[in-house]
Amino acid sequence: MAVEIRIPPLGESITEATLVRWLKPDGAHVEADEVVLELETEKAAMEVQAETAGRLSIIVPAGSRVQPGAVVGRITEQVSVERDDRATAPSDAAAGKKEAGAEPQRAAAERAVPAEAAAVAAARESVRAAASRTEGPSRVEPSPSAEPSRSSAPPAGNGRGSATRTEEDADREPMSQLRRTIAARLVEAQRTAAILTTFNEVDLGELIALRARHRERFRAKHGVDLGLMSLFARAVVHGLREVPILNARIDGSDVVKPRHVHLGIAVSTPRGLVVPVVRDADRQTLAALEKAIAGVAQRAREGKLAPGDLAGGTFTITNGGVFGSLLSTPILNPPQSGILGMHKIEDRPVARDGQVVIRPMMYVALSYDHCLVDGEQAVTFLVRVKEALEDPARMFLEV
Repeated sequence: MAVEIRIPPLGESITEATLVRWLKPDGAHVEADEVVLELETEKAAMEVQAETAGRLSIIVPAGSRVQPGAVVGRITEQVSVERDDRATAPSDAAAGKKEAGAEPQRAAAERAVPAEAAAVAAARESVRAAASRTEGPSRVEPSPSAEPSRSSAPPAGNGRGSATRTEEDADREPMSQLRRTIAARLVEAQRTAAILTTFNEVDLGELIALRARHRERFRAKHGVDLGLMSLFARAVVHGLREVPILNARIDGSDVVKPRHVHLGIAVSTPRGLVVPVVRDADRQTLAALEKAIAGVAQRAREGKLAPGDLAGGTFTITNGGVFGSLLSTPILNPPQSGILGMHKIEDRPVARDGQVVIRPMMYVALSYDHCLVDGEQAVTFLVRVKEALEDPARMFLEV
């Protein structure tokens, strides 16, 4: 009995995906619930598991574009029958008759095997031909013979280089679907929004001291570490309560104002940058925020985000400081109207009460859509975030 491997639902508004790779070769044995293939959509990477154990037959090759519900492979269940030969062994005469009767069946089965193989091969060839007609040359994986030739002869020219460059010293590979989507969305943001960035700096001395005082008790009680990202998330929620326009978005000629904060957290993964969403961040405790942020970040890095994890964000936080960035201008995550950029914490000399002191400072950047948000509103929001981080009691007392 053969069980079909179908492409699962990919999420709202997502109609196709790239079959990135098969994790087992054609004809290999797979176990039930074993991951057999990886998919990549415009928003996330997904894995598909085997529903049963058996032999894998690949129909659609890696690199193909597939739609939800499409059959990309089959698993032929392998049934083993145990028997006691001593108890059930037939007599020589009966065995001879049985063997004689089995000959026509064996011959028919042997004739059916190449026929079945031919049918599977024809199906695969049909899929490849259809993909070639609909996707175009850019969808076809190049064969070794399609690679640029590497001639040992030097390029033509006058010895000082040619007007055209060869690619003999470069590797070429197709851009992944996720990277193409990231590029398209960033260009879309630049084209459709009037992006402006305002900056400030934050003295994190009190926040770091608060975290050090309560970190162990927080971990013991809630079973999760007290990270800076959850504290910044709470400060953002505090700022959005006073300046809710930064939580809104433009939809045609309307302004959509969500009743709650669904916070996007930018996460760097081996496949590229993704922004999973922590829902109802304004209604969560600090411990719940910490657990939610850690959870979506881990699933993002493991490639286990569901399509719903990436939809519906209203404001985004990105932290370039983990890579050493001192200052940057983050780009909006459409259709959102605001994004807060965190940066590296660096000890710097600052003036305090007429004295020069060394304090742990961070530059923060707010990029916003000037079509919807005025400069005064943007600056006010960033100042409220700064005040909450420099005096953490404000965001817990909501003052």
